[in-house]
Amino acid sequence: MLFCTIAAIILALALLVTLISYRKQIRKNCQQLEVMQKHASNLRLTSDLPFAEINELVQRINDICNTYREESIAVERNESNLKEAIANLSHDIRTPLTSLDGYVQLLVMSDSQEDRDHYLKIIQNRITSLKELLEELFTYTKMQDQHYELACVPMDGRQCICETVLSFYDSFSERGLQPEVDFCEERLSILGNDVALQRVVQNLIKNALEHGTERLGLKLEKQDNNLHFVCYNDKKGEEIIDIDKIFDRFYKGDRARTSTSTGLGLSIAKGLIERMKGTISASVDDGLFKVDVRIPLSEEKNKKAEK
Repeated sequence: MLFCTIAAIILALALLVTLISYRKQIRKNCQQLEVMQKHASNLRLTSDLPFAEINELVQRINDICNTYREESIAVERNESNLKEAIANLSHDIRTPLTSLDGYVQLLVMSDSQEDRDHYLKIIQNRITSLKELLEELFTYTKMQDQHYELACVPMDGRQCICETVLSFYDSFSERGLQPEVDFCEERLSILGNDVALQRVVQNLIKNALEHGTERLGLKLEKQDNNLHFVCYNDKKGEEIIDIDKIFDRFYKGDRARTSTSTGLGLSIAKGLIERMKGTISASVDDGLFKVDVRIPLSEEKNKKAEK
């Protein structure tokens, strides 16, 4: 009887000590949480008890805190990027508008028909540039919608790319450029979107014309059952390109340039290519900036090849 009484007292004392330890641990963690809440601290909860359930609870709370911290940093970064983007867009849109206003005034004040025709042509060019800029912004906005699906159908990727490249003939001539073109002759059937593929090629060539100086090249071939398209240009000496950011929104290698480019062209190209189940990458090698596009060939092509 005495033994049972002693055992009961020992057990009660052990439970009391455990309860006190639990309460002490909880108070300590509450204090740590209060500090973390008030000061946005990187402090994390600690446990002094050898109990698995307490340690697991502390670890799970720390995981939640780490996730919250990472999300907060991402939100701050996005807000900073958004402010920069708004500033860039304000400049990009204001520049052609200011130019338009100036030429409209010159047009109104001019008495020479020759000058009026000259100003009118410039105004039309500025309006076209502004429309293209706004179209880029609209397309980019659509790309941000994760539920946006591109309507893809069987098509000849080679024909689409060739026709798009030919539409830049005047641009090449104005720049005095003779593009290095190496295109295969065979049909390249893909499951894609004609308008989207045109936009991708247009954006890549516009980017090459904007940043290149004397050399611009285009290559199209079948490689590893993919349509493989490469656009490359020589790099301006002072231009620093961060390959890891090249497809980010509003990224510009030359931040000092005064063109109306939004820095969205490559980001849009990436979104469109990925929606056609393709991949796009960039590299800088021996002074050449290259963009590499790959789109899987469709089964239609494979079946024709088997026949």
